[in-house]
Amino acid sequence: MAQPNAVILPDGRSLDVFVAGPSDGLPLIFHHGSPSSGLPAASFVQAVTDRGLRYVAASRPGYGDSTRQPGRSVADVAADAASVMDWMEVDRAYTLGWSGGGPHAMAAAALLPERIIAAATIGGVAPYPADGIDWFEGMGPENIEEFGASLEGPDALIAFKERAWPVWRNVSADAVAEAFGGLIDHVDRGSLTGEFAEEVAASTREGLRNSYWGWFDDDMAFSRSWGFDLEPMRVPVHLWQGGHDRMVPYVHGEWLAAHVGSACPHLFPEHGHLTLAVDSIGPILDELIG
Repeated sequence: MAQPNAVILPDGRSLDVFVAGPSDGLPLIFHHGSPSSGLPAASFVQAVTDRGLRYVAASRPGYGDSTRQPGRSVADVAADAASVMDWMEVDRAYTLGWSGGGPHAMAAAALLPERIIAAATIGGVAPYPADGIDWFEGMGPENIEEFGASLEGPDALIAFKERAWPVWRNVSADAVAEAFGGLIDHVDRGSLTGEFAEEVAASTREGLRNSYWGWFDDDMAFSRSWGFDLEPMRVPVHLWQGGHDRMVPYVHGEWLAAHVGSACPHLFPEHGHLTLAVDSIGPILDELIG
C-alpha cells in the first residue's frame, strides 16, 4: 500500500498526504469522499498521470493518521490545501472533489482563487438547507439516517457512527456493494466489481482504521454553514452529477448548477454516483484542464 507523507501544518497538526506521478507535473489536488482517504487508486492515478498531472491527496483531519480538527468547517480545507502546495513548492494546482469531497474542492476554488486554476466535483453535495429543493429527495435511507443524525446533534451522530464504523473500517471488496445497501441502485451496483471495488474498499479502510472522527467531523461540517459563498466564485467549477445517484441526489447537482457563480454543469440522467468516476474520469479530467 502507498505510504503517505506526514506534512506538518503551521498550527502543528499533521496531515497524511499521498503523492503519485511525475515530479514536474502540475498538481491535481484530490478531495476524497466521506468516509474515505487520500490513498491513491491505481486507475485514477493512471488517468491523472496520462495527462501530465501529479496526483496529490490529503486525508482530511481525523482520517488515517491526519490529526483531528474538531469543529472544522468546510472552508478550513483551503488553508490545508495552501499548506500542501507550499510544502510541494508549487504556486498553482487543479482540484477535484468526489462526493463529500465536492464541497471541499469548491472551498479551495472559492478561497484560493489565485492558486486554483479550475475545480471539478463528481456527485458533490449541496449546502444544507438549499432554498427551493427538498435536500433529502431521492436519497438512500442510509444517508437520510446519517444526515438526519447530524442535524439532531453530536450525540445522535456518534450513535450512528458507533453502528456504522465496524461495518466500514474492515470492509472488503466482496462486501462493499452490500455495505452500500440502499445508497446504490442497479446502475451503480454494476460498477462495484474488480479493481474499482478493491480501490473503494481499501481507501475506506485506510480512512477509518484509527477512528470515525474524520467522518463525524465531515458530517457536522456539511450540516452547518460552509464558511464561503458560492455565488461570487470566479474559478471555473465543473459540476458532474448523475440521475441514478442515491448518495447525493440529482437535485443537488441541479441546485449547484444554478447557484455556483462559475458553474460549468455536466448533468447526466443515465449515470450514478459511482459510474461517473468509473466511466467518465477521462472526460472529467479533460474538461478540467481544458
